Amino acid sequence: ASVAMGFDYNPDFNGTQQEGAGLYQQTIKEGKRHSAAAAFLVPILQRRNLTITTGALVTRLLFEGTRTVGVEYLHEGMLHQVRVEREVILSAGAFDSPKLLMLSGIGDAAHLQTLGISVVVELPGVGQNLQDHIFSPVVYQATQDLHFASTSSIGEAGLFLHSKWNSAVAPDLQFLFGSIQLLPPSYAPAAFGFTGAVALTHLQNIGSVGLRTPDPKDTPMLRMNYLQNETDVKKLVEGIKLMRQLFHSNFFDEFRGAEIAPGAEVQSDEALVAYIRNNCSTVWHPVGTCKMGIDPMAVVDPELRVHGVEGLRVVDASIMPTITTGNTNAPTIMIGEKAADLIKAGRTARTVLSKSNVQNPAYSSI
Repeated sequence: ASVAMGFDYNPDFNGTQQEGAGLYQQTIKEGKRHSAAAAFLVPILQRRNLTITTGALVTRLLFEGTRTVGVEYLHEGMLHQVRVEREVILSAGAFDSPKLLMLSGIGDAAHLQTLGISVVVELPGVGQNLQDHIFSPVVYQATQDLHFASTSSIGEAGLFLHSKWNSAVAPDLQFLFGSIQLLPPSYAPAAFGFTGAVALTHLQNIGSVGLRTPDPKDTPMLRMNYLQNETDVKKLVEGIKLMRQLFHSNFFDEFRGAEIAPGAEVQSDEALVAYIRNNCSTVWHPVGTCKMGIDPMAVVDPELRVHGVEGLRVVDASIMPTITTGNTNAPTIMIGEKAADLIKAGRTARTVLSKSNVQNPAYSSI
């Protein structure tokens, strides 16, 4: 349907160009969804130098001066501390990584001091620069069972495109199609159905993460600032109209029933805007709150080490300075792989220096 409407067929969204329609690459192995835990942790569970504790809440990082020396965590009602010889790797995501840094005294000094938290290092960028993707669903009844596969990542096929407001190289709209009903809570599902999700890849508004209290058990305060820019709303309106055109092409005649959401009666721009503001949802792609860089608002350096302290890196989607134009799962796994290379390279360099120390006392100050 997309190609018939003039869009390019794209066999690889990660190839030479991103725009166009095609099938999404997915993390599936031997017919099952393959999570990062299944791929990276399960094969090495028996390693003697690996200890996994689940159901634990990290409460703070431990410092001696500005050097990270360990982690404190709550497990089964007991408070524990673990000391490290080399460094701590923080991978708690775009919400909890900045939360833990702030609880530990790393962040905007004024914000921390109002909560009675002692400042270890002032980094005003901690918790700022929050970015995400949002979507509005277009859902139709299906005239037959479309046999949704449990191995699917829900969005099986998709389309990247430019809205008429976008002059950048990267697409600002992403469509996802799946043979399930991604309905807002106020809509009743049909026996069978399918969904076209209209997502924004680059929102104009930036949010933030802050602390409500100094209690680690309290959830962080999230300000997403969705849809504060009218152009973002207009892009979603345009996307819904285009999705409807796709679904009303003859390629869907065999499967298409009545429109469930927004609903056939929702036609005017004003009605579509109301639908979007009442029913848009996150795609669960939060990034950016511990961004990498060398500017005053950067939290980690190009090797993911937290500015101003020793022995601490952040390795998760929070280090992205700008959100990716599309799903964040594979890029976040890539961040982990790259960080592993950086950590190993640093240890190799230290080993070489240590050997030099033995051979030449003049290097003892390094």
